[in-house]
Amino acid sequence: MTMPDPTNGIDGNGVDYAPRPIWPDARLMWTGGAATALVAALIVLVGVLFTRGVLGIPVLAPERAGVFGDSTTITYAVSAAAAAFLATALLHLLLIAVPSPFSFFGCIAALGTLGAVIGPLTRDALLDSKITAAVINLAVGVAVISLLSGVAHSALQRAGSRRPPGSHADGRGRW
Repeated sequence: MTMPDPTNGIDGNGVDYAPRPIWPDARLMWTGGAATALVAALIVLVGVLFTRGVLGIPVLAPERAGVFGDSTTITYAVSAAAAAFLATALLHLLLIAVPSPFSFFGCIAALGTLGAVIGPLTRDALLDSKITAAVINLAVGVAVISLLSGVAHSALQRAGSRRPPGSHADGRGRW
């Protein structure tokens, strides 16, 4: 049996035992962020379609605008996608720069979601429309927080180790 070599972090059997820092894989973070942005935009579109078409609540536009409303619906969906990309950037920065990044992300994103829920309630509109917009914003916030947290956990890897796309974290089919 050979003794470990403390100068290079490799034991006598050629196994690397030296701890390495953990970094997020930027490709996985941003592709996951893009998928999250798509989900956020779709939540808005489906939420508006449901509330206007099924419930008959004129959220974002007058009833005469139809089941999808007007151009404000597209602006709303694009804003939700932009918020998801902003949350991805925030989480990526937190993963690189601060201790306990998931705790900070959870607090910041929850407060942002709370602001997005309260915002529609302060506007001058029908109560049904305000509540509906607040619920859609809550659904977007919960989806973004949960999806990006999962994306970030999947994107974390030890510095210097490269996983092939789609492989499992431990290489044996387990996460």
